[in-house]
Amino acid sequence: MMRVGFIGWRGMVGSVLMGRMQEEKDFNLIDPVFFTTSNVGGKAPEVGKDAPALKDARNIDELKAMDTIVSCQGGDYTNEVYPRLRAAGWQGYWIDAASALRMEKDAIIILDPVNMNVIRDGFAKGIKNYIGGNCTVSLMLIALGGLYEAGLVEWMSAMTYQAASGAGANNMRELLRQMGSVHAVAKDLLDTPSSAILEIDRKVAEHIRSDAYPKEYFGVPLAGSVIPWIDKQLENGQSKEEWKGQAETNKILGREGNPVPIDGTCVRVG
Repeated sequence: MMRVGFIGWRGMVGSVLMGRMQEEKDFNLIDPVFFTTSNVGGKAPEVGKDAPALKDARNIDELKAMDTIVSCQGGDYTNEVYPRLRAAGWQGYWIDAASALRMEKDAIIILDPVNMNVIRDGFAKGIKNYIGGNCTVSLMLIALGGLYEAGLVEWMSAMTYQAASGAGANNMRELLRQMGSVHAVAKDLLDTPSSAILEIDRKVAEHIRSDAYPKEYFGVPLAGSVIPWIDKQLENGQSKEEWKGQAETNKILGREGNPVPIDGTCVRVG
């Protein structure tokens, strides 16, 4: 039975994956091994069958013993561990929710309702890296994949308004801290029925613009505002999230050599 290692299974993406796999009884088909970056030797999660104690997610020898590794730990972990693991001679399958390897030539972005033919071709060619796609691109292609398959799409413009959850757990916590901070600074005025709404607005706006406002992870205010870019800003004027629309869509469809032009606007909302 295939030995499958799981990393990042406690986070938001990993938790959803664990729940789905239990619902579909996927753990009955594998020998699961759970890795951790913080609790080596701890008890493995309950998945309906026995699993060994938690192993060190940075131990290359332990990772090499896996036939397949599923990582939901994020791009920093992938960039740190994946090259070392391959350099150590590991030939297993790497399945990853992070974007770090998406555009590599030896990786396939998996969206099986749309590109099962590309996935099967990858297996036949010995491709070992299968990477989850960008959420916006995946949803767009599930809706419009048939039009692409029929050759009816000449170009596309996509606009998305995305929740803080897509930025990760720390950003979600920060959004809640921002909300709490806004309420705290206006609480006395809110508790006074005679206070003027414009005075409340002025006090909140001053606070949001101040250094006291929590913005370690987003870098700018989100609660009470929007952020008109997602991910890094690129030299061509796009944000990286907007760039992914064309780059990842055409890679998923296996048409990097004849890409469909795609642009758009991606906004983070609180």
